[in-house]
Amino acid sequence: MGLGLPAAAIGLMTFFLDPRQAIAMIILPMVVMNGWQIWRSGQVFKTFQQYQYFIAALMVGVTVLVFTSAQASNRILTAAMGGVIILFVITSATRFALKINDLQDRRAQITFGGLAGIIGGLTSIWTPPLAIYLHARGVTKDNFVRATGVIIFMGSLPLAVGYAQLGHLTSPVLMTSLAMLVPAFIGFSAGEMIRHRISEAAFRRVLLVAFLAIGLNLLRQAFT
Repeated sequence: MGLGLPAAAIGLMTFFLDPRQAIAMIILPMVVMNGWQIWRSGQVFKTFQQYQYFIAALMVGVTVLVFTSAQASNRILTAAMGGVIILFVITSATRFALKINDLQDRRAQITFGGLAGIIGGLTSIWTPPLAIYLHARGVTKDNFVRATGVIIFMGSLPLAVGYAQLGHLTSPVLMTSLAMLVPAFIGFSAGEMIRHRISEAAFRRVLLVAFLAIGLNLLRQAFT
């Protein structure tokens, strides 16, 4: 889809690993894959300018929350994340889906960027607020992917620094994270090929179905 790597990977990895360890392992693929996505999509500076307020709010939120949430309950965080993703699916799939015009954009970027930073600092998954915002702006699928690449890349930087300072990025974790780049590149390339062959409507349906599955799985993990 061009986004959702942390949510999908962490959702699956927590079957076998502690959530904090899963988050630490996904940081390197998240940084590298979104960096690669930025390089391939182009218009980096223009995209950065367009979403500068979202990026600033996101980075501040991640920086603050990654340290203050070190002792938070994994069950509570997982349930909250699943709830946010389900909310995204509901609001996007119904006629009550949010719409943001140009006059509202700066305030919306700060609001959704701050919310994404709070969630991202807690769980490393901030795609639902980001996707809600971009969906409300009615961006095309290619601009959607371009924007998520820039925004997720920028938000992942303070997350990586925070986890390193908290001692989660040990040498074995980093080696595993590095090895995970291989299947991540394969999956990302396959997804990119599919994305270029489907319509805007089909892309939105794929996005919603994928996030619905992720959200339900996170809720299942939280309550079982």
